Amino acid sequence: MKTEILYGIHPVFEAIKAGRRKIIEIYISEDKISRRIDSVVKFAETEKLPVKKIKVAKLKSIAGTNKHQGIAAKVSSYIMADLSDIHGGTVTEDKSRFLLLLDNMLDPHNLGAIIRTAIGVGIDGIIIPKDRSASPSPAVSKASSGALEHVRLMQVKNIVSTIKILKEKGMWVAGLDKEAADSIFSKDLTGSVAIVVGGEEKGIRPLVKKNCDFLISIPQMGHVDSLNASVAAGVAMYEVFRQREIEKKE
Repeated sequence: MKTEILYGIHPVFEAIKAGRRKIIEIYISEDKISRRIDSVVKFAETEKLPVKKIKVAKLKSIAGTNKHQGIAAKVSSYIMADLSDIHGGTVTEDKSRFLLLLDNMLDPHNLGAIIRTAIGVGIDGIIIPKDRSASPSPAVSKASSGALEHVRLMQVKNIVSTIKILKEKGMWVAGLDKEAADSIFSKDLTGSVAIVVGGEEKGIRPLVKKNCDFLISIPQMGHVDSLNASVAAGVAMYEVFRQREIEKKE
């Protein structure tokens, strides 16, 4: 079994609560334990998980960083979802599917921030390519404040092929592009939709863009050239969320 080390209060706590990974051992600093760490330890004990106190220097060595917040855990590797897990059937079976596809998202901190927001809007799943993408690492779990442990994340060999499959299932695929003539606020996003967001520098690749049903942009004022990738993704996700909340009330 492959293992890795999660570090930080939220990633460790959320991994225990999510129950997706096997928790092999939890490490906490011998130094003064905070109330938050104590809460994690008490919860771990109710789950009958082993907790070991170690010197802070050893904890830093195990975690591979000094950003461990006094706690780390040896866990099984992250379990990826399957397309059937995150799509769950055709549009006729569920008209409100909401997926996010990330193309060229290389920064783990941006990926973590996006995942954290995605959980907040109730995303059905996130799809990333196996190449040209940050992987679901402990750093991503930390950046997401543990949200990675709850989201359905899938890696695919080819984003374009995946887009075609989603379209065959009846989903609309919208690419976020700052040069697009249509504003995201002008499009009806209440149906089954997949939003494609590009990476930090290059955005969506041309072939991926070509295979989207339509392109949308986020209106901007001022002199800033473009939004940070995670911010742009957050704006797009919450616009979908906003439209669907309005539809529910009507």
